[in-house]
Amino acid sequence: MMRKYISIICILLLLTACRGGVADNKDATSNDSVITEAKLITIAHEEGFTRVDITDPWNQGRVLHTYLLVPSDKELPAKLPKGTVVRTPVKNVLVYSSVHSSVLRELGAGDAVRGVCDAQYFNDSIISQGLNDGTITDCGNSMQPTVEKVIEMKPDAILLSPYQDATYGQITKLDVPIIECADYMEYTPLGRAEWIKFYGELVGKPELADSIYKKVVADYNKVKETVDSKKLNRPLILTENLISGIWNVPGGQSYMAQFIKDAGGDYPWADDKNTGSLTLDFNQVLARAQKADYWLLKSPAIHSLADLKSSYSLNDQFEAYKKGNVYVCDTNTTHFFDRFPFHPEVLLQEYFKIFHPEVATDYQLQFFKKVG
Repeated sequence: MMRKYISIICILLLLTACRGGVADNKDATSNDSVITEAKLITIAHEEGFTRVDITDPWNQGRVLHTYLLVPSDKELPAKLPKGTVVRTPVKNVLVYSSVHSSVLRELGAGDAVRGVCDAQYFNDSIISQGLNDGTITDCGNSMQPTVEKVIEMKPDAILLSPYQDATYGQITKLDVPIIECADYMEYTPLGRAEWIKFYGELVGKPELADSIYKKVVADYNKVKETVDSKKLNRPLILTENLISGIWNVPGGQSYMAQFIKDAGGDYPWADDKNTGSLTLDFNQVLARAQKADYWLLKSPAIHSLADLKSSYSLNDQFEAYKKGNVYVCDTNTTHFFDRFPFHPEVLLQEYFKIFHPEVATDYQLQFFKKVG
């Protein structure tokens, strides 16, 4: 039950990732920013430091946080604007999410992860090994970290995902920079992926981060260009499933809906204007998506069509079910939630393979599996 609960929470976080409005925040905008796609962050290299402004996703026109990144081997500039000073590269970090421990490892800075919160959610053998041998500290629950453990590990930064009106508890009194990783609130797949540039700045690997992002963009756009050039038929796509009487689906303007569009699919709620998720009941979903050609869902508990029908007896009313076009991502055995945020090109290729297998012949599915 705990594993099922964890997966449900992850799915809800994924679906609501784009809630809120983009702030038209001139204070957080710089013509010199190295950011091109993301809407909630700017990065500008100034004399003696790098300024990073993060826009508040929940309060239009406000800055959530300003960071001033100063190399550890340099003196602090005599005049700095208002903001949180972070000495870089960070080498001793407390991380709240496996998404960010994974991106640090990709940047060659996995050893900087010296502590984690919510350790039970890290589906990562390296983190597990570190917790077992004591090289990584378990700092307890992210909602109320064990302050003594945090003090003991002496982090030079704390990476966490912010939420509306967050206070973060006692850790705010420790004089440790709190890095508010609002990447999950971005509005497009490539926008979220571009936050790797921020993490690259933090660990002293900006060039590597930039090269990774450029490759992501190239691979993502290659799929989009294939879809556009071949003028493919666009199958109708149903996502997710009924959980405790509620069916959460991505809003029509969410980045998950964007994935479907870019991969050559049609979405039942494409005319919807929401950037977050829609909370629906079964009949509302059936009314719009009964004739869906494919059904994609994420669940650790569904491994067959029989499991899907057992979870709700009327699931067999969908055409995708009747045709056997149901694809499931087992969130307990794949690294879906860790991988796709900074590698949206992989998920796009995944969707493209499912929607147009006759064209995407060179790709092998990594996350989803067709169930029978």
